[in-house]
Amino acid sequence: MSRLGTAYLRAIQAVGRRLPYGTNVFERPWDVLVVLDGCRADLLAAVADDYDFLPDIGSIRSVGSSSSEWLENTFGGHPESERTVMVTANTWTDRYLDADAFAALDEVWKYAWDDEHNTIPPAAVTDRAIALARETAPDRLVVHYMQPHHPFVPDPLDGDDGLVRAGSHSNTGNPWVALRQNEVSVDRVWAAYSANLDYVLSEVESLCENVDGRVAITADHGNLFGEWGLYGHPMETPVPALITVPWAETRATDQQTRTPTLEPPESLPVSRVYGGDTADDRLDALGYRE
Repeated sequence: MSRLGTAYLRAIQAVGRRLPYGTNVFERPWDVLVVLDGCRADLLAAVADDYDFLPDIGSIRSVGSSSSEWLENTFGGHPESERTVMVTANTWTDRYLDADAFAALDEVWKYAWDDEHNTIPPAAVTDRAIALARETAPDRLVVHYMQPHHPFVPDPLDGDDGLVRAGSHSNTGNPWVALRQNEVSVDRVWAAYSANLDYVLSEVESLCENVDGRVAITADHGNLFGEWGLYGHPMETPVPALITVPWAETRATDQQTRTPTLEPPESLPVSRVYGGDTADDRLDALGYRE
């Protein structure tokens, strides 16, 4: 991105840092919260008719435009966290969450990483969520899938390096950089993005057959496809298309159609090595710095 483009984004972020925006999910009633990482509200609405378990898709405004911001603004110091079991594929959790603040925090990304696709398979998250729901009967259960966030497993894009596992060594091979640089069309990325959503929704459907309670389906943030001249999900960027996320509610009943097999190791390996974690590092991940 040019210096002018970076200055433009910085100006938007300066406003974003000063404005509280969005609805904390704890303000809504739910027993199980399904978080689809990086899912736009209009993306989920476009496929909802294909899934019987999905009701009409509404929307809310997120409390963050990036995962790290959403994690901090949702769970940081919130008293409901103490009653919450969280199962997550999002790799920012051990930087932005305090495990002791939760009833349980299962960081699936630490032991179920898929080296072939450079992401965390949704089946691993479903397995652990079902297991903990049955073992602990939590007051609140958060199930954070990594999809439809890239990499787009069913329909991969050339040059997509997958998820970043190190806070200070960000990749620039991702669809949002390619879009900004006109290396790929919006239609091509949208099709792959949608296929990745279908990929995870089959697991959400299985989850809803194997847990009990009111289920809410949402996202931590969306992704920009050129709105306001921006792409991806820069932090502290309250652009409506980015912070408008889906909100749908359904009922789930444990029909015992799935027996989880995945177990975490006794000693969880820390597979992420950190250096710094500055705003510039996180902009690098989306290609907003040269």
